Amino acid sequence: MNQPQSAVGNCLDVQSFINAQPLSRYQWRVVILCFLIVFLDGLDTAAMGFIAPALSQDWGIDRASLGPVMSAALIGMVFGALGSGPLADRFGRKVVLVGAVLLFGAFSLASAYSTNVDQLLVLRFLTGLGLGAGMPNATTLLSEYTPERHKSLLVTSMFCGFNLGMAGGGFISAKLIPAFGWHSLLLIGGILPLILAVVLLAWLPESARYLVVRNRGTDKVRKALAPIEPATVGQAASFSVPEQKTVKARNVFAVIFSGTYSAGTLLLWLTYFMGLVIVYLLTSWLPTLMRDSGASMEQAAFIGALFQFGGVLSAVAVGWAMDRFNPHKVIGTFYLLAGVFAYAVGQSLGNITLLATLVLIAGMCVNGAQSAMPSLAARFYPTQGRATGVSWMLGIGRFGAILGAWMGATLLGLGWNFEQVLTALVIPAALATTAVVIKGMVSHADAT
Repeated sequence: MNQPQSAVGNCLDVQSFINAQPLSRYQWRVVILCFLIVFLDGLDTAAMGFIAPALSQDWGIDRASLGPVMSAALIGMVFGALGSGPLADRFGRKVVLVGAVLLFGAFSLASAYSTNVDQLLVLRFLTGLGLGAGMPNATTLLSEYTPERHKSLLVTSMFCGFNLGMAGGGFISAKLIPAFGWHSLLLIGGILPLILAVVLLAWLPESARYLVVRNRGTDKVRKALAPIEPATVGQAASFSVPEQKTVKARNVFAVIFSGTYSAGTLLLWLTYFMGLVIVYLLTSWLPTLMRDSGASMEQAAFIGALFQFGGVLSAVAVGWAMDRFNPHKVIGTFYLLAGVFAYAVGQSLGNITLLATLVLIAGMCVNGAQSAMPSLAARFYPTQGRATGVSWMLGIGRFGAILGAWMGATLLGLGWNFEQVLTALVIPAALATTAVVIKGMVSHADAT
């Protein structure tokens, strides 16, 4: 086993130490816990899209009236993401993650007992605050415990939990909603996060890199790193990370908008924004579009779930490719293919087998690319601003999610059919492709 080089005075570089070690059971625990956070995040995020047809029928309201409810959690996710990043860079990743999981679990549970649209709208907004805070900070914490050689693979593998959670919501709702009503999916989405929050308190560690840059004490850093390889950590008198020498700004926004990072920050925002326009228009409205086209409720839920499941199948491959090839070109290719297959889905309504296959492939492309974006951002930003950089990309991107959900309601209200709505998605796919490729040309360096 290669030992990391120690600096003068036996100061151990945290990232060099992590890079030099094989993945430990301790690090795999972090992977699994972050995966579970993101899985439940995905399940709760997609819930409204799957319960919308049953909810509309139960309450006797038209689908356009559900537009604000569809967007409520997404708006909450914007505020949750934008606020949680700076909090995590100041107070720590763990405390923000535990709080986020408690928040979205509690309000998802409360949402199951809603009796009208206004009540559900408020509760879904509050659920969104927790959902928005969970994903970026799970991404940040995991990226700070992984070696560079596996970083993209592990982070995108974790992030596919989001797609698996969204797909799981579809598979679960296809069975539960016809038998127990729309409330059942929200009940599951509330109880499971509350259980997970207790597990996180006991087993989730704080980021060692965060503890170093915030000067939280050598003993805390040693405790966080010792389970990886205790002998090397025990010999260290102090700890450091490379960013301490190159990034002097303490204000997180000064970090992500410095000359080195500003162009990349804006291009990451644009890419993620356009990707979420595609993802959330389809997540929110594909089951409804299917129902309008004559599919049964079970078929609509199943095919909607296939779109999310496609991301599960592709995320690992995208992460593997990013660790070996130009990550910007890898992601750009997947966005480009997403536009091609979204168009193809719109042309295949008459053949249910072909439609299901193309929905799965389109999901593989766009969700694979979206799964890779947090990893790209985490690699790009230094520790001092990593949580803020990742969470603000996700937060600003959520405006794309809001736009996608709103576009679906608007286009349906204007009388657009299945084919026309799917064809329109070629535009955001092309814009996402262009933005990420340009980012790779003008602002491509990773933080070390």
